[in-house]
Amino acid sequence: MNKIDQLEPPMASAQALPVTVADVRAARERIKGSVVHTPTVISKTLSQLTGATVYLKFENHQFTAAYKERGALNRLLLLDDAARATGVIAASAGNHAQGLAYHGARLGVPVTIVMPNTTPLVKVMQTEGHGATVVLFGETFDEAYGHARELEVERGLTFVHPFDEPDIIAGQGTVALEMLEDAPDIDALVIPIGGGGLFSGMGVAARALKPDIQLVGVQAELYPSMYDFVKQANLPTGGDTLAEGIAVKEPGNVTRGVVDALANDVVLVTERALEQAVSLLLQIEKTVVEGAGAAGLAALLEHKAMFAGKTVGLVLTGGNIDTRLLANVLLRDLARSGRLARLRIIMQDRPGALFHVARIFDQEAVNILELSHQRIFTNLPAKGLSLDVECETRDEAHLQRLMAALAQSGYQVTPVELA
Repeated sequence: MNKIDQLEPPMASAQALPVTVADVRAARERIKGSVVHTPTVISKTLSQLTGATVYLKFENHQFTAAYKERGALNRLLLLDDAARATGVIAASAGNHAQGLAYHGARLGVPVTIVMPNTTPLVKVMQTEGHGATVVLFGETFDEAYGHARELEVERGLTFVHPFDEPDIIAGQGTVALEMLEDAPDIDALVIPIGGGGLFSGMGVAARALKPDIQLVGVQAELYPSMYDFVKQANLPTGGDTLAEGIAVKEPGNVTRGVVDALANDVVLVTERALEQAVSLLLQIEKTVVEGAGAAGLAALLEHKAMFAGKTVGLVLTGGNIDTRLLANVLLRDLARSGRLARLRIIMQDRPGALFHVARIFDQEAVNILELSHQRIFTNLPAKGLSLDVECETRDEAHLQRLMAALAQSGYQVTPVELA
């Protein structure tokens, strides 16, 4: 029996939940034509890699490159005339801000977004470019959030929460309606969880359409807030994660109950798995996905036994990743696969020493990218030299042959490992 089939089924009734499938269907009709019905496509290569039949839904194809548009638009369309005229406010430095700003401008609803002072300029400019007014306040998201709630009262604005209100949840649930219509054989959904809005909406819709479907939430290991709640655990929360879109310290008051009621399980993924997933999606599917958007695939990579033989649906929730960060992820993936390496070679500091080392690299057909000598800050004898060589190889086996050739020539060589 598959591991996921052994999990205890959730005990909730649909009547107990704050959002119903009728709400999700109504949201779909409301937002139809204004958001993209993104494709749900089988990935043969990822299926072979993971041992499951893998379907991908490309929500990074939305105009703002993230599913968040769905909930934001649904909430805006439900405003009364007075609220539309006065405008809305939110605290966000991410995809919620982009979606709310874009659709607010399109509908003629004034949008104010409060961001921390530490927000990268590119995100501020993107949000302003969509037509929103950006207010910078505080050093943390919590401070920005608190200021947004103050402005809500002072200016008579309507606050739009990124995940913890039924209209937002219903809008996000439309993702599941589309997935299960386009790929009805899906029997498990793996859904990223930050605050829980996407899981809540998709879970309500999917469980109504397919009562036996398996619903698995996934969180970054550094931000296990919903995991802690569901599992009654007390893991630490915080740190720098690639999946910043789901780096939420506290689950929503509304969503935590929905997730607890509907989830068959919630799993955690490491930063290494997130990096690998982002890299694989670019290499195999030729699509750019942010860390949070790759969390579902990361779960399949780290929990293969749970999903073996299943037909699994993954949502690529967004594609807004800094290009420099993406470059780092790709280079680190090359390093882990042995195609890029940094070797530390201990040698004598004498004329011709570097030439002899370089000749071995040439004989093994290895490309040298960068060299760094260290003569002073080392515990080697005064005539010793530490040489760091960054090089490019075909694969791990090629790298091992190079290291063996260096050792055979009398050099002490060690690879500089990644975390």
